[in-house]
Amino acid sequence: MSFVAHIESSGREMSIEPEETILAAALRQGIALPYGCRAGQCGACKATLLVGAVDYGHKSPTALNPEEQKSGVILPCLAVPRTDLDLQVREVKKNQDIPIRILPCRVVKKEFLAPDVLRLFIKVPESDRLSFLPGQYIEFLLSNNRHRSFSLANSPRNNELLELHVRHVPGGSFTSWLFQEMPENSLLRIQGPLGSFSFQEKSTRPVILIAGGTGFSPVKSILEYAFAEKTSRSFHLYWGARTRRDLYLDELPRFWEQHYPYFRYTPVLSRPTAEDGWEGRVGRVPTMVVADYPDLSRYEVYACGPPPMVATGLETFIAHGLSRDHYHADAFEYSKKDG
Repeated sequence: MSFVAHIESSGREMSIEPEETILAAALRQGIALPYGCRAGQCGACKATLLVGAVDYGHKSPTALNPEEQKSGVILPCLAVPRTDLDLQVREVKKNQDIPIRILPCRVVKKEFLAPDVLRLFIKVPESDRLSFLPGQYIEFLLSNNRHRSFSLANSPRNNELLELHVRHVPGGSFTSWLFQEMPENSLLRIQGPLGSFSFQEKSTRPVILIAGGTGFSPVKSILEYAFAEKTSRSFHLYWGARTRRDLYLDELPRFWEQHYPYFRYTPVLSRPTAEDGWEGRVGRVPTMVVADYPDLSRYEVYACGPPPMVATGLETFIAHGLSRDHYHADAFEYSKKDG
């Protein structure tokens, strides 16, 4: 049995098929809801259920605390309706005019940036260049209805080749194939652009960006786009990693810092080794941010990386004055199943 969901803020309605999630139904019908990981980890898609009932099956909405669940907050990326629904949810309007397409692509170049990080450059047909917003991602479409998601690391103003940063997932079949077996010039299929995480150009607020690991890839897209647009806003990037080698393109933000006076860069290591000879910041990125910016009320924050970092960032930054509407998140979930 299908159901109907009414979005209170806009008055729009959408149909939801049996066992279809709210987010999947919205995307199928061109309704742009915010989302990030699509796995219940990041909380970017949070909505309030005003009327109706949903469940999550065997999946766990880990991004919700007990108080939120009691007050009717749900995760549309996992929630499956059991009745018709009334929802209070913020719609994203910027990416509605960019069609999601399925395209063939060729792997032009693969480059190892670290033992467990691979940079891919892929090319779609010249007549079908991909339009996207800085911060969005694509999916590789594989056999048996499988797909693997990776953020775009290049600026949409420079889209002759699409750049991806891939972390190897130990035991993961797809990333192991990319690292160990896939030759250059391999042909694959992609779908995109996807994701509501993107740069808010109309805002005039100073920007803080936090990246964990390969969460640097969408941040790179945002910053290269902002630099090309000659924005007057200030940007401060915090890039967190375990050891020095995990800052796999550390020279690039250092170059930006020298050439763009409105850009600052703070690398942060959580587990520096003796061989690192590290004299920089050590600890958790959200802690470093609020040490530098105890009042975040006038800032906009973009967070990309592991779900715990993204979730901790939201809680920490709101406690220091950041508005929830000015926290934009993309949580990267890695697992052997998805790798």
